Amino acid sequence: MILRQATELFAANGYGRVTVADIASAAGVAPKTVFASVGSKGDILNRIVDRGVAASGYAQAMEGLLALGTRESVLRALAHGTREGNESQFAVHEAIRKALPVHEDGEMLWERATAAYRNALQVAARHLHTLEPAPAFPVERTADLLWCWFGPSGWRVLVGESGWSWDDAEEALYRTAVGALR
Repeated sequence: MILRQATELFAANGYGRVTVADIASAAGVAPKTVFASVGSKGDILNRIVDRGVAASGYAQAMEGLLALGTRESVLRALAHGTREGNESQFAVHEAIRKALPVHEDGEMLWERATAAYRNALQVAARHLHTLEPAPAFPVERTADLLWCWFGPSGWRVLVGESGWSWDDAEEALYRTAVGALR
């Protein structure tokens, strides 16, 4: 309950504007309870990052993706899988993003939160290069493009900033990837 409330507050108001007292109030507990159960505000953000990574389900999704044998099926799976992850973890990503300018370890937190995600897209890029026809870009550039389209920023721009539905964003990102990697 405390971590969920903290995530929502950080995502809505920004890490720098939220106090432990705010988190305690939203969770219906005393500030001492917050400190005793999850620690300081920095500790809370660390736990939010760890829970977000654990909840993403990227490892299982990658197993299924690597079994696919066409570029279109791989990209469809990436579009859908990253949509599910970003949709379920949107508040976590927002909490981290808003903490970046004010948290003493904000950049490290973002790296920790996204390292496995980025690695998974690199694995997907390597897999795409085993299929015929292979993308025209080198593997690393393909991975960069997958990160651009299917990483948290791509989803945030379309859904969070531009007001697209998750369904529309998923379809557009899939079509963009298919068209660009022809």
